[in-house]
Amino acid sequence: MPIPADNPFTVEGIALGRFLFYEELLSGNNTMSCASCHAPAAAFTDNGNRVSTGIDGFQGTRNSMALANLAWDTRYFWDGRVLTLEEQVLRPVRDPIEMHETWPQAMAKLQAHDAYPDLFLGAFGTSTIDSLLVAKAIAQFMRTMISGNAPFDKYQRGEGLLSFEATMGLTLWDMEGGYPPAVPLGQGGFDCFHCHPFAGGRFTDGALHNNGLDSVFTDLGAGGITGLAQDMGMFKTPTLRNIALTAPYMHDGRFATLEEVVEHYNSGGHASATVDPNMKYTAGGLQLTPEKKQYLLAFLNSLTDMDFVNNTAFSDPGEP
Repeated sequence: MPIPADNPFTVEGIALGRFLFYEELLSGNNTMSCASCHAPAAAFTDNGNRVSTGIDGFQGTRNSMALANLAWDTRYFWDGRVLTLEEQVLRPVRDPIEMHETWPQAMAKLQAHDAYPDLFLGAFGTSTIDSLLVAKAIAQFMRTMISGNAPFDKYQRGEGLLSFEATMGLTLWDMEGGYPPAVPLGQGGFDCFHCHPFAGGRFTDGALHNNGLDSVFTDLGAGGITGLAQDMGMFKTPTLRNIALTAPYMHDGRFATLEEVVEHYNSGGHASATVDPNMKYTAGGLQLTPEKKQYLLAFLNSLTDMDFVNNTAFSDPGEP
């Protein structure tokens, strides 16, 4: 696991980060925490909501991303606009449509709390609370949120079996989609491995892609940050860990079910100037049979790690 030299793990730092992850004092009206939009029961997403709603009743425009195995990521948010977990933590607090608080106000509330000054002293050697230390503590906690005990993982370790359907799904996962002559190297597979490789177990390449959702972009994705034509409609590849628990799907939550997601890729998506070349939009889509679609769904369901979801080390610790 890559760990920043200036933010090593400590028992005290992780414990503090867990308290802060569930701390509503970080919001402007003391009603919202990180966990409000990243609930454990929904694999740390927003309980089935297409987009999240902030403290003032304003809805965002993007779906709440699942939190798992974040230590290995190299960019964060759907548009990849920050490169460290510590920086990611700082953003929602001051976002006017999310937690809508200033960091000076948030720090003052934590400083006036009976327990937090001592907890920061134990974790960082100072009782003076600073936003960067808040971010470091939460980042430490979030790096411990490792999901790796789904049925797929047990199968990989020789500790269990997958169903026939899921095993077929695993085989087809790593095969090129489409068929010759439209796709010269087509193998009739799922084509998922390009962006969601299971090598390393994370099921994301962590990169930015345009997966053919739109021909005209209402959300520019990374292009809205960089202003570059080649980044328009590009979004970070999400992990597929616990995907059966994290509906709805895509950056804007447009697909309510995994079946809809499968059909999107099966159709080939929509052409645009930046669409990923691995999308088969010019070749009639993946052309999956009904049986293959069921194999794919079975494999996706084998990525559900209930030990992770129910891990008490990640649950609300209550008042500090």
